[in-house]
Amino acid sequence: MKKIKTIPFDFVLDELFPVDPVTRPMFGGYAIYVKDKIVMMLRKKDTLVHDNGVWLATTFEHHESLRKELPSMRTIRLFGGKESGWQNLPEDAPDFEEEVSHACRLILKGDVRLGKVPASKKKATPAKKSALKKKKVPKKATPEKKRPIGAKKTLKKKKS
Repeated sequence: MKKIKTIPFDFVLDELFPVDPVTRPMFGGYAIYVKDKIVMMLRKKDTLVHDNGVWLATTFEHHESLRKELPSMRTIRLFGGKESGWQNLPEDAPDFEEEVSHACRLILKGDVRLGKVPASKKKATPAKKSALKKKKVPKKATPEKKRPIGAKKTLKKKKS
């Protein structure tokens, strides 16, 4: 019998319901998208349990201000312990549900500190667009230069 997977911390979906969240499986968890942005990932696994919780999609520049509002927010160890754009509200934090609810309210308000447009969805910058336009297209061979398949090239003899 196939095991039915459930989305962990599904109260997040209830709280984000007004903005029509979409879930997609990602890295053994569930990514939460709002419009064109990934805003969170819900993770609860039997391995590396210290990283279980709600992962927030943010950037380095917003970590300090977010930590003032979400004191249990920390770096994800699964990424080698290095500071990354993703941050974790750990499941084992004493105020886990309260902090996750606060993060959901920030998302509902459209707080720019939370959410990232995935790389594949980002629009090309003007510099990239012009580089794409300038890309040289190889010229096609002119008809007189083509030979039928299997035809041998004949060499012209020089007059002596």
